[in-house]
Amino acid sequence: MSNSAFDEMVVLARAAQENAHAPYSNFHVGACVRTESGALYAGCNVENAAYPQGQCAEASAIGNMVTSGGHRIVEVVVIGGGERLCTPCGGCRQRLTEFCDPDTPVHICGTEGLRKTLTVADLMPFAFVADNLDKS
Repeated sequence: MSNSAFDEMVVLARAAQENAHAPYSNFHVGACVRTESGALYAGCNVENAAYPQGQCAEASAIGNMVTSGGHRIVEVVVIGGGERLCTPCGGCRQRLTEFCDPDTPVHICGTEGLRKTLTVADLMPFAFVADNLDKS
């Protein structure tokens, strides 16, 4: 990870966080994913009065990547507020598993900057992956 790529990811995730639609929780989250080509895709959480219809920041970023033709994520930044780590939810951990290698870094940031770096395997040990579908 180059500092300039990480810094740019943080800038994009923060900008996305500012655009979050979170009128119910007032908890704004931004995310940015970097693909193997170096392309960056950001997303924010989008809440809905029908709670299950909302979308997480990581899901938004992944959707932006897929829409633009991206396939593999090599780095992730997630930014949230509050004092605790804003790690991806279970659903987003599974989504990241679909597009990342187990050793892909996931940088958890707060308003002050980087709080902790984990891998996808740290977040999703014993993940259900495409190989699990092999019936042989």
